[in-house]
Amino acid sequence: MRLTEKAQQLVEQYLQPGQAAIDATAGNGHDTCFLAQQVGTAGKVFAFDIQQQALDSTALQLDQQQLDSQVQLFHLGHQHMRASIPSNLHGQIRAVMFNLGYLPHGDKDLTTTRHSTVPALQQAADLLHPQGILSVLGYRGHPGGREETATVEQTLLSLSTPHRHLSRFDSPGPILFILAAHKHV
Repeated sequence: MRLTEKAQQLVEQYLQPGQAAIDATAGNGHDTCFLAQQVGTAGKVFAFDIQQQALDSTALQLDQQQLDSQVQLFHLGHQHMRASIPSNLHGQIRAVMFNLGYLPHGDKDLTTTRHSTVPALQQAADLLHPQGILSVLGYRGHPGGREETATVEQTLLSLSTPHRHLSRFDSPGPILFILAAHKHV
């Protein structure tokens, strides 16, 4: 199983119709559509990306799957999520997904960096419901990716608590980090 699928499989256990979720890196829209399907029309998904190409691709995917009514797209970096999410949802977000690196089939020189990702992770943890889940897929193969992934792991370790456990799933390429409340499924 690919780690992108593993992330979705784990997030699915924490997310119900009518709840709120964040895709911190909209990319080509795969996680945004997944989250929108999970929350249904009564829920809300907030998706962030700094590249208009990513947002256009995500919007097209959402439109094709008739999921656009429950999604709000932000042409902003993920480090701006706290200010962008309505205050009544702070502490109520059930899932936040990050897929770091660069936009597939996009400009490989435009990547996430630890300078924006660390504050975004800290904000995501603050926005997350106590029974929520945070997934981060880190890539080590591009310039700066190894450093970003190592910093992500250290940041997530600092955000873990007795009630929010950090798990790590390795592969030859990416690493999946899951910070989540213990769940008995």
